[in-house]
Amino acid sequence: MIIWLTGQPGSGKTTLAKKIIENLKEVNNIIHLDGDDLRAINKNQDYSKQGRINNISTAISIIRFLSNKNYTCIVSIVAPYAFLRDELKQEFKFIEVYLHTSKIRGREKFFAKDYEIPAKPSLSLNTGEKNVKECTNEILDVYRKMATMA
Repeated sequence: MIIWLTGQPGSGKTTLAKKIIENLKEVNNIIHLDGDDLRAINKNQDYSKQGRINNISTAISIIRFLSNKNYTCIVSIVAPYAFLRDELKQEFKFIEVYLHTSKIRGREKFFAKDYEIPAKPSLSLNTGEKNVKECTNEILDVYRKMATMA
């Protein structure tokens, strides 16, 4: 299964990904793929449209590989382009969580001006209005419901 946390920088993606993993101790094969980690692996600090597409395409390849090996993938990447996020939705159990906030948290210089808000996310959470525990619980509720589906 894939839980993809998407949203602008500073919306809480990495924080929530870490909390989700803390709460899924019963899941043996779980991995977190974060945008900052991916940029370090790729040595790609290109925030242009093509740079972002290249990074996200690499992430998709990694996620596809790990998902096929029965890993639960927690992904915390801005991924501003819907066509890239949509690529995995037909292949795997996929939870798309759109995080948004009006609070500026020091990462505004990395905003994707052309960010495409998900048309039909599994969840849309305003992290400026809900705390980390509330957001984590909502995501885990969806995860557990989907995990029990055949």
